[in-house]
Amino acid sequence: MAKPFVIAGIAAPLPVNNLDTDQIMPKQFLLGIDKAGLARGLMYDLRFDANGYARDQFVLNRPEYRGAKILLGGSNLGCGSSREHAVWGLQQAGFEAVIAPSYGEIFYFNSVNNRLLLVTLPPGQIEALVAEIGDGSDKRLSIDVENEVVLTPSGRCLPFSLPARQKQMLVEGLDMIGMTLRQKEAIDAFEARHWTTQPWCRIDLPAQQRRT
Repeated sequence: MAKPFVIAGIAAPLPVNNLDTDQIMPKQFLLGIDKAGLARGLMYDLRFDANGYARDQFVLNRPEYRGAKILLGGSNLGCGSSREHAVWGLQQAGFEAVIAPSYGEIFYFNSVNNRLLLVTLPPGQIEALVAEIGDGSDKRLSIDVENEVVLTPSGRCLPFSLPARQKQMLVEGLDMIGMTLRQKEAIDAFEARHWTTQPWCRIDLPAQQRRT
């Protein structure tokens, strides 16, 4: 049975369709050689004007959404270029989950590989969530990964489905390498069979041994 895994916190509504990775993480923040400092670049051109002043009405600049852990997005979120920085920036800014009707394919798998939870709900349910969060004083949502449901401030329970592999990575704290190492015995067995039946492939052995 899966371990309990719940993400709960303030949800920031940004129901913009086709929000691409260039908008999530603009190009000027891709110059570093590591992942550091990407929270500053998250949706920079949406958060700030041309003079660097914060746009007060943008959702991530509003005080009631400060510290948000969940992003409510529009359809085809994360389309565009394949920059993984968009996922890293969301995580560094404190986001642990995104809820949207659909996602760009590469963004989806970048998120899975980095353990950023992506929940898919029908557009009508997203619209209702955005309205409930925007109009109510309680801005918090709870995502129960084990039972695959989103719990709203009004008590509604919205089911979603999660691929078994992604669910395992989340609840067990595994990245791609960790998931691969779960199959270490099978990998070792395959390697042993391979070298036994095809010793000529081993360049680390003397030529005479490779020919036997």
